[in-house]
Amino acid sequence: MALLLAFALALFIAVLISDLARRTVLSTAVLFLGAGLLIGSGLFGSTVKPNTGLLQWLAELALFSVLFTDGMRTGGIEEIRQNWRGPSRALLLGMPLTIAGIAVLAHELVGFRWAASFLLGAALSPTDPVFVSAIFAIEAVPAGIKRALNLESGLNDGLALLPIMLLLPQMGKGPAHTGHVLLELGLGVAIGVVIPWVGIVLERSRFFRAAGIFEPLNAFAIGLLVLSVAEISGGNAFLAAFAGGASIATFSRAVKESFQGFGELVAELLKLAALLVFGAVIEPRLFAAIPGREYVFVLLAIFAVRLIAIWFSFLGSGWPAKEVLVFGWFGPKGFASVVYGILILNIGTSESRHMAHLVALAIMASIVVYSSTDILVGRWFKPQPQSGVDENREAA
Repeated sequence: MALLLAFALALFIAVLISDLARRTVLSTAVLFLGAGLLIGSGLFGSTVKPNTGLLQWLAELALFSVLFTDGMRTGGIEEIRQNWRGPSRALLLGMPLTIAGIAVLAHELVGFRWAASFLLGAALSPTDPVFVSAIFAIEAVPAGIKRALNLESGLNDGLALLPIMLLLPQMGKGPAHTGHVLLELGLGVAIGVVIPWVGIVLERSRFFRAAGIFEPLNAFAIGLLVLSVAEISGGNAFLAAFAGGASIATFSRAVKESFQGFGELVAELLKLAALLVFGAVIEPRLFAAIPGREYVFVLLAIFAVRLIAIWFSFLGSGWPAKEVLVFGWFGPKGFASVVYGILILNIGTSESRHMAHLVALAIMASIVVYSSTDILVGRWFKPQPQSGVDENREAA
């Protein structure tokens, strides 16, 4: 009940400050993460310690919903094809460079073995535009940057899954069975394509039609089917979620639009709940003393590696240098990194707990810094009034 009380209080406060958060550097995500840290520190009683099983279940359900809505937000295959140019450089070149750069830092500065280093790099590679939402409301920011950030963040959560699923078994008792992992991922994609297609074809037939309050539940029901079939069959539920959302956007714009508001609300509630529980679980280690070189690792991994990787990726692209710098700077680590950090934590070794600790520090630093600079960088694009024009207006 203490967890429920803490979530209710945090949600109520988040509602009250939501307008202020939209216009300033405040972040509701930080509020829920902070509430979790307070729970873990004993504010609501020393016995309030969520188990990692609850955390993993909640986080995986939340990530499924986030990937499902992210898939729909891409607009489907046609919209991805039309706006693929900028994000393709970030995803196909910038993302692997980011993973490799973080891995090198983890190996050299922290001393992790290479498998752990690349796993950490993959966990910290996805981006989340939620924490830079202010720039999307500033008209002066080029539309190309906004589209690229949205599409990249919608796709990189799923793309990071492949290296993570391949590397996680390397951290456990035995080697990864690559063929089995690839089969699991492929099955997940197939489930995410076939079930929405069948569902939408049936709904469009002469015998069936969704109406009234059941319209937004159409995509919700399809999503539940995708999740349950993936779990039962052994397919990767996360890739099934993203493929399912993208398939709905491809096959039926109406189903996508009817679900959008409802789906984003459900995903947001699950994300906030998982952030609170994550904070409570990680708190005992979060503020433990760590060597200075590990703080250096966090700072470089979050605020330098992506910027350099994106700069190299966009060489010769024709994008203005100013836009490339802004696009490269905004690489906030969000909910996908939280879930991947939880998967690492649940391996249960001292090395995995150390890695999860660094992931938590990186996410907190990322949320605070990026959500504090989005308005400032957005204003950088606002045209400055010419002094001569201003003087003429005053004279008139």
